Amino acid sequence: MTPGSGWALEQRRLYLCTPDRPDLQEFLDACLIGGVDVVQLRDKQLDDQSLVSRARLARQVCAHHQVPFLLNDRPDLAVEAEADGVHVGQDDDPPPEARRTVGPGALVGLSTHAPAELETAITSAAPVDYVSAGPVAETPTKPGRPPTGLGYIGVAADRSPWPVWVTGGVAPSTVPGMVESGARHFVVVRWLTGAADPRGAARQLRDTIEVELDRSDPG
Repeated sequence: MTPGSGWALEQRRLYLCTPDRPDLQEFLDACLIGGVDVVQLRDKQLDDQSLVSRARLARQVCAHHQVPFLLNDRPDLAVEAEADGVHVGQDDDPPPEARRTVGPGALVGLSTHAPAELETAITSAAPVDYVSAGPVAETPTKPGRPPTGLGYIGVAADRSPWPVWVTGGVAPSTVPGMVESGARHFVVVRWLTGAADPRGAARQLRDTIEVELDRSDPG
């Protein structure tokens, strides 16, 4: 079995990364109806037991919509929660260790913030299913992390053998420039987590992505 073979990420476009929230079930349901097609739970405050419990809830909602669910940082808890995969950063378990923990059929994603980090993943044949690239713009979800700007997005899109998911400031107003730089997959946080109408906000963003991708590749 190839890594993450149960899910085809290449055709997915909109990846929600969200912390826990009291209305998690309703929020996820609204976002998924609106066009989100990958979900990650990223919460640094919950204890392990609570994180697993909330991850299981998110997994149930995602399964209902036939959308993959990933947990951030913790391969061990991803297995316990029966998540579809795990997303790790440069300071978390390295991809080979994460892969051993979650198994060959789960998804493994890796954050990259610079060409050197991407090249390391490529040259080591990291056992991942996708990489994220960014943040394009400064974001409060990554305090102290300098923005990469759009230049790195083009490099990653050209070099990566895996789908590249752009992070940092994704919103309808920024998608055109990101698409022009080579982006085809988008990670959204604040545009949805801060929305009064998550379903409508997700639909607006997804429609913008589809329009811009069609415009960039009319064939």
